Amino acid sequence: MRVALLGAGRIGRFHAAVLTGLPDVSEVLVADLDASRAAEAAAACGATAVDSVEAAVAAADALVIAAATGAHAELIRAGLARRLPIFCEKPLALSLDETIQVTHEVEAAGQPFQLGFQRRFDAGYRAARHLVADGGLGTIYAFRLAGHDPAPPHEAYIPASGGIFRDFSIHDFDVIRWLLGREVEEVYADGAVRAFEVFARYDDVDTAVATLRMDDGTIGVLTTARHDPLGYDIRAELFGARDSVSVGLGPSTPLRSVEPGVPPPAGPAWRDFINRFEAAYREELAAFLPVARGEAPSPCVARDGLAALRVAEAATRSRREHRPVRLTEITA
Repeated sequence: MRVALLGAGRIGRFHAAVLTGLPDVSEVLVADLDASRAAEAAAACGATAVDSVEAAVAAADALVIAAATGAHAELIRAGLARRLPIFCEKPLALSLDETIQVTHEVEAAGQPFQLGFQRRFDAGYRAARHLVADGGLGTIYAFRLAGHDPAPPHEAYIPASGGIFRDFSIHDFDVIRWLLGREVEEVYADGAVRAFEVFARYDDVDTAVATLRMDDGTIGVLTTARHDPLGYDIRAELFGARDSVSVGLGPSTPLRSVEPGVPPPAGPAWRDFINRFEAAYREELAAFLPVARGEAPSPCVARDGLAALRVAEAATRSRREHRPVRLTEITA
């Protein structure tokens, strides 16, 4: 099939290279508001640069949306209008109201749609989910989630990000639902500006925590930070009646023990999200092709994006109002 890749930024360039290497993809059409960026991305991997997004959509059999978040809703609607299968990087839209609307439109259209939460395709997360599903962990007592970026984003990104929970932690909110097969019931969150005062200008924080209560009573905690000098640190830990496991703990984890005789991780530490989740991103796009052909159900539907955003909204409200927020308070 001919796949139109909309957006030629960092993740778009990576997706272009992956798509051109998939045997079922006959051509990748790259389009971006910056035509020179589209041309550069296409030339790097043997894809075809297209002058406009409209032309790419018109010529494609399927869409992969990797544009800026603010363009997601519009591009999804363009694909729906053409009855094309769609893969879209998270999130569906900038606001909760528009996310609800886009979710309804995708579901009403009934055409193949996959949302990009790549951790669902990571080998470690998949192994942990299997242990939960088959009872290998027993009753889950608690969980811990960690998401620490190596460096804060540029200031221009901060006001458009939606805040640390909507932008960064939304991956954790999605993956804990997926790991446990349960919904978040209540959130209690807090945050602070510990090192980068620029975040305070936009009512945001560079460091945050959240306590999550699931609908079956399982409880857990999340830590998230915009700066980790050692590298990109993404982990999940599940503590059960039969076993306890960790995802993201290994030779590339940017964390060291100070216990006597314990050597530091062999390294090198993960540099960024593409370095950490390269294999997962590849698996995710490969999984989209049978979805696009109607041969498999979507592994991550639009409503999953809405569910994760509702948790992020609850966490954001909790941080600002300094109180627990139940998910029933967030419009569904």
